[in-house]
Amino acid sequence: MSTHLQALRKEMKFHQVHAFLITSTDFHGSEYTGAYFACREYISGFTGSAGTLLVFEDWAGLWTDGRYFLQAERELQGSGITLMRQGNPGVPSLEAVLSERLSANQCLAFDGRCVSIKTGKKLNKKLSAAGITIKTDLDLVAAIWNTRPPLSAQPAWLLETNYAGETREQKLARVRDAMKKYGADNFLLTSLEDIGWLLNLRGSDIACTPVVLSYLALSDTQAILFANQNVFSLAIQKALADAGVTLRPYDEFYIYAKSISSGSKVLIDGRNANFFLLDCLPPDARIIDRVSPIQSFKAVKNSVEVQNMKAAHLKDGIALTKFMYWLKKTVGRFPISEQSAAERLEEFRREQKHYLSPSFAPIVAFGPHGAIVHYSATAETSLPLQAEGFVLVDTGGHYLEGTTDCTRTFALGPLSKEQRMHYTAVLRGNLNLADAQFLHGCTGVNLDYLARSPLWSMKLDYNHGTGHGVGYLLNVHEGPNHFRWRNTAETAVLEAGMITSDEPGLYLEGQYGIRLENLLLCVPRGETQYGKFLGFEHLTLVPFDLDAVDSSQMNRQEIELLNTYHKMVFSTLSPHLTAEEATWLANATRPID
Repeated sequence: MSTHLQALRKEMKFHQVHAFLITSTDFHGSEYTGAYFACREYISGFTGSAGTLLVFEDWAGLWTDGRYFLQAERELQGSGITLMRQGNPGVPSLEAVLSERLSANQCLAFDGRCVSIKTGKKLNKKLSAAGITIKTDLDLVAAIWNTRPPLSAQPAWLLETNYAGETREQKLARVRDAMKKYGADNFLLTSLEDIGWLLNLRGSDIACTPVVLSYLALSDTQAILFANQNVFSLAIQKALADAGVTLRPYDEFYIYAKSISSGSKVLIDGRNANFFLLDCLPPDARIIDRVSPIQSFKAVKNSVEVQNMKAAHLKDGIALTKFMYWLKKTVGRFPISEQSAAERLEEFRREQKHYLSPSFAPIVAFGPHGAIVHYSATAETSLPLQAEGFVLVDTGGHYLEGTTDCTRTFALGPLSKEQRMHYTAVLRGNLNLADAQFLHGCTGVNLDYLARSPLWSMKLDYNHGTGHGVGYLLNVHEGPNHFRWRNTAETAVLEAGMITSDEPGLYLEGQYGIRLENLLLCVPRGETQYGKFLGFEHLTLVPFDLDAVDSSQMNRQEIELLNTYHKMVFSTLSPHLTAEEATWLANATRPID
């Protein structure tokens, strides 16, 4: 990796660049990216999904969050790159380091297509005041990455209305109405998930996220989809044309942006639209930088999507419960590794009708690996599972009926009193949040404490949000709904139809990790003189591991919540299992006192 870093510094010197910024994203602000966009990984060796690399002539730093501290520390060894533990006391921000190390007449450069407008504006405001210039048209990694993969061009496909619940014509009309409210003549969409939702369009250009590399320009009279035309069959082209959507080459999007009429009112979402796009628009265009109206549209699932998501979770529950049964019966008797366990679970999912792919890279983490929040086993790191301690299993799937995300921590053998205490505390947090009843107007910020309270009472915590929104056959991490008490600048009122994960955890470095995750559907709970009340329904149907529960820590209400959930799991899943599996499940979901 140090060889790549040295080569980058030579390019920087040639172009008279004093600092070069590499983000983890693509041209669309996507959370997950294709191989073409793995520039940060190519230079640093860090494989996590979130992180920003900043390179100077004599120093380089990588900023990432608490999910990846342990992973980044391991992968950056020997790279010459300093790990900047984002959010920790005493760790300066990227902007602060730039201000400290750069002086007037020096230059910061980056590929402006991979930097959001929000970030670009922030950097420009801070650095231009100090006389520091910014170049947004340099992809220096391309000059040294001779084996760079091409842009993905996988076949596109359409999500039929019996799965989407709404036609693309209806969705286009809704978005155009929102444009009028914003006063926009044009709407330039760069989010792949937004485009996929709007056109009921899916693909395979990004692993674990079924989207098509594309841009969309929308006005009151036209809709232009910029994409590789070779990925669309004639039938898909006709369906899009029938909805008033025309196709143009992917790389003509920026040419189109430059052709927009002077004085136009252009709606963009600066969180995922890139900084280079801003430079392409006419100087006198009125930029309306607002959160895309599609974000709230797709977050609230319609009745068809809700029913389909329930069907997807039934299938996923069957697969995960079969896996739990297999794991409990097999560990200690036959060799199992983290990787082979993940492969076995994938086999159970593939047995389910309409299963498409994982919704993210599987996490099967035994013992100390469980303390690495987003650990993913490789051939080099995969541990054998022993009949002792914990294994944390965080996986999900995409079905035609929707997207799943579930975490269970399983006891593979005898546990210590402390392990059972910690598992039960995490379980109590999960159950208490799922049981919340609240007035409309609350956000996830208001409810996060319910999940953390059992741990906080022990002066323990976890360094990640408690929950995230989940898309419908799109990104498994979808805004704007979430549960968290930090980073609350972007938060949303919880609405009926929203689906949010409930995943408290505890991670003891070098020992073990525990996380328990269900997906929750927000539902109405009635209206009184005090207002409209809401609550949650469990979508996930997988037993919690009673072998790890210390019921003496739980109050009567928490025990009743667990027993009620397990009763639902058994009655729903048992008809779909073998007789032997159903007998085992009856014991695994038995009522506890």
